[in-house]
Amino acid sequence: MTGDTPEYRLHELPYQANPIPRLEAVRALGAPVLLDSADRRNQLGRYSLLCAGPLLQIVDDQPPAQVQQHLRAALQQLGPARWPNDLHLPFGAGLVGYLAYDYGRQLETLPSHARHDLALPDLNFGLYDWCLVSDHQRQRCWLVCHPQVDLVRQQALLARLQSSPPARGPFKLKSPFSAEQDKAQYAHAFARIQNYIQAGDCYQINLAQRFSSRYTGDPLTAYSALRERSPTPFSAYLETTEGALLCLSPERFIEMRDGRVETRPIKGTRRRSGEPEEDRALADELQQCEKDRAENLMIVDLLRNDLGRSCEPGSIRVPELFSLESYPNVHHLVSSITGRLRSDCDAIDLLMHAFPGGSITGAPKIRAMQIIEELEPVRRSLYCGSVGYLGCEGQMDFNITIRSLVCHASHIYCWGGGGIVADSELDAEYQETLTKVGNLLDALHQAQ
Repeated sequence: MTGDTPEYRLHELPYQANPIPRLEAVRALGAPVLLDSADRRNQLGRYSLLCAGPLLQIVDDQPPAQVQQHLRAALQQLGPARWPNDLHLPFGAGLVGYLAYDYGRQLETLPSHARHDLALPDLNFGLYDWCLVSDHQRQRCWLVCHPQVDLVRQQALLARLQSSPPARGPFKLKSPFSAEQDKAQYAHAFARIQNYIQAGDCYQINLAQRFSSRYTGDPLTAYSALRERSPTPFSAYLETTEGALLCLSPERFIEMRDGRVETRPIKGTRRRSGEPEEDRALADELQQCEKDRAENLMIVDLLRNDLGRSCEPGSIRVPELFSLESYPNVHHLVSSITGRLRSDCDAIDLLMHAFPGGSITGAPKIRAMQIIEELEPVRRSLYCGSVGYLGCEGQMDFNITIRSLVCHASHIYCWGGGGIVADSELDAEYQETLTKVGNLLDALHQAQ
């Protein structure tokens, strides 16, 4: 950007490791969203971003060409800004929101079998002209305002962020979470996938099941308890008029900054153990398991193809393959794929070309999505979608909304899934869906 580009207005605030009190302070402005790097030990978890009170909201189920036009027009309404004094933060203003997994129906041709029972928009973005940015590595925090924000409003935001937040209400489950299908139903879907694999339709399918309960009270109280129990680098809390998303995701979907693109798929999971020796053995077994490595490699190849739709030919690399990442309840096998964005594409093109993430569909991708629609009894809604931002300067960062709960119409929903391949075992795969969500559901029960 040239020197003619106006500067962001920055106001430094005392650092707080926990962003929840400041979220409460601005919550009344409407549509609050927190992109929360709750796991400070993870190098990916450096920044947390908090916004509220959008200038406008794009809630759209229109065809992709129209949606992209709306997103670009919104970003142009603000225009780019530059960082003062060589301070470069990841985001200052722009679009923040989500694409539900089911927005993939606008991007690919899919059948319609699964029950669509959550009346939430498939795409929802707010245009925010300010952001509270917390740098957990340097332990510093700034209110960042776009140049269009006048001084009176800047001072009002500062006063609100430094005020005492209103008391938060309790959260209570009306009953324990229960699986919406029994093991026999899961086993039937598992067998159908094995038949498809043997017939050559697919190599891998990500099969999920849904758990649900009823609740009363404040979803933010539930999220606060969850982030303490399961800190992850790509967590998020997002409120809309229809409900709330409570996301404890360890997985980055796609980031683009200064033309460099990265995606970090997770494939391969083992439970954690409280016994250090057993825990190390579980981690070692995961890294050495040929099945999990093969499953991970399939998704790496799929994502290399997805990035190739928007990146320069010959620019795609795999700098990390089969890395171990450990979280409170599970070990994961993670890889990294990078590329360089083509000059005729922007971040919105990249996002739409790659969505939904291949790690939560299977391979080949479109056939996997068709089989998921056939075998999962309910639509996934926000689960396996993406939450993140599209910045005024053209940068973006989105997660994959796994380990996530959705609050809607006094019900709370949670999903657990895993990749099924030819040598998968029914009992192990079923248990993996329980392991992935068990820590979250236990935390909600204990929070009461």
